[in-house]
Amino acid sequence: MSSKIIAGVAALFAAGCVPGIAVAPVASPPDAVPPAVAASANEVFARLGEAWLAETLRLNPVGATQAGEHRYDHLLPDIGLAGREAQLALSRRTLAALAAIDRAQLSRPAQVDAALLENQLRYDIFQLEQLQEYAWNPLGYTGTAGSALYGLMAREFAPLPERLRSATRRMELLSEWLAEARRQLVPARVPKIFAETAVRQNAGLDSIIDDMILVQARQLPAAEQARLQQAAAALKVSAKTHGEWLKTELVPAARGDWRLGQRLYDQKLALALNSPIERGELRRRAETVIARTRAEMYGLARQVLAGRAGAPPLPAEPTDAQQQAAIAAALDLAAAERPPRDKLVAFARQTLAEATAFVKAKGLVTVPAGADWEIIDLPEFQQGVAVAYADTPGPLDKNLRAFYAVSPIPRDWTDEQTTSFLREYNTRAIHELTIHEAMPGHLLQGAFSNRYPSTLRAYLWSGSMVEGWGMYAEDIMREAGYLGGDPLYQLVHLKWRLRATMNAIIDQMAHVDGAERAQVMDLLTRVAFQEEREAAGKWTRLQLSSAQLPTYFVGYSEWRDLRAAAEARGNFDQRAFHDQALSFGSPPVRFIRQLMFGEPIR
Repeated sequence: MSSKIIAGVAALFAAGCVPGIAVAPVASPPDAVPPAVAASANEVFARLGEAWLAETLRLNPVGATQAGEHRYDHLLPDIGLAGREAQLALSRRTLAALAAIDRAQLSRPAQVDAALLENQLRYDIFQLEQLQEYAWNPLGYTGTAGSALYGLMAREFAPLPERLRSATRRMELLSEWLAEARRQLVPARVPKIFAETAVRQNAGLDSIIDDMILVQARQLPAAEQARLQQAAAALKVSAKTHGEWLKTELVPAARGDWRLGQRLYDQKLALALNSPIERGELRRRAETVIARTRAEMYGLARQVLAGRAGAPPLPAEPTDAQQQAAIAAALDLAAAERPPRDKLVAFARQTLAEATAFVKAKGLVTVPAGADWEIIDLPEFQQGVAVAYADTPGPLDKNLRAFYAVSPIPRDWTDEQTTSFLREYNTRAIHELTIHEAMPGHLLQGAFSNRYPSTLRAYLWSGSMVEGWGMYAEDIMREAGYLGGDPLYQLVHLKWRLRATMNAIIDQMAHVDGAERAQVMDLLTRVAFQEEREAAGKWTRLQLSSAQLPTYFVGYSEWRDLRAAAEARGNFDQRAFHDQALSFGSPPVRFIRQLMFGEPIR
């Protein structure tokens, strides 16, 4: 999972800066396109895109920090009505100006960027006018509060004293900001699962204050140290107050429905995927891939179980029950080899070294010079949604380290829960996780993306392209013989494909068809062979997100189709294909194909 997905939750609440704090004036996009004699279409669009991005970052200071724009590091977004109105006005004004540009007169790269900008503007308007998450999603507020401080301290984009001063100012503002968040939320509209998760995430704010800020306070002069410590102490009190409100008032009063329903889901899906595929067709394709993948898994199961004492029947033409039993028995062999409870992150670090060496030795894709990444524990304020994510620097930050964040096993889990989790994330599965999140998955792809000259395109990245590449990266490692072609590794690899494909089905089942937990858990544990802890976590994630889980399968299918089209043209060179495809940044894969093959941009 890319951190940009997580950051996107907080961005839903982006708007103006906190009243009373001075900011540098930023030009707004023009209300109308200047006369054609004044500039070419490319120049007009470039100015429009630059102005929109500059104003978007000004309205969203926390997102600006993540993107690498550091003029607003001391500010927080205005989460009130005025802030939302400013964001909505910007989107409408920019959309009107964009419509006045003749896209046929734009260069092909600019046509892609214009299409991305239009989709984002429509998505922003949809979020503010129809989804209205500001009224029912407390995770947007806890996520923004944590990111406001974490984003300042996680990377060395500026001298430490400068970042500590920004952290001090944000801590001073966060007390009132959290109070405003409580005023914006409408308890009757808040789904209980969102309120309960917010309670857990809010507790992570203290760890950022203690472990990332206060421990370094001595880097400031005495007077500034005192101000920082006072701000930290006040924020801890405010965070505790906020947590008590979440726990004692919001959770009991939360009555909202987490299901989007067909109308909102279909609109959000189209905007999130930026793809012509519709919900019904997506499900049909996914069901076909699931059946094909299970058949391939059965073939591997026959291979690893052949001759083993106590193995189930392995006929060439199995019944459904025989297929199920054989695949489950083979997966049990992989699940038996797992890292110790307290060595999960350490083992992930080892797999990153192995995967990196393999990619370089096989020449699968170029590893950009200067690419630098490390493994960290998933910050507490972000835990509870995903097991791991890739955290790449923003497009405006250069030569900074990227992180592969892995969630530690919760301290309150029983031995039974821990065993279930580690059966899912066994040694071979951790290799697969590292491939997807880091090498040659998200971190490598992110390094390519941030090199693309269009900052607008880097900012308007496609979730389906990014997650699809992560899945496709798993394929190319298997095809190249990673881990010596170990059949159990290949079986785990196919299980992950099955899981990602099932994501596309259960997301719409839950949000549109009204599927309940038991039905989803059955599909995940039986059809997709997930362990109980993984399936339970996916059910939670289903409730906390929508239209994100399908991005994996949609993007993966598009990458496989692009690869097949490139091979059909003859003289296929895998490394050259990967390098060229990734060189276009992170737009939806259909745009990569159109740019690569000279097809019309649409």
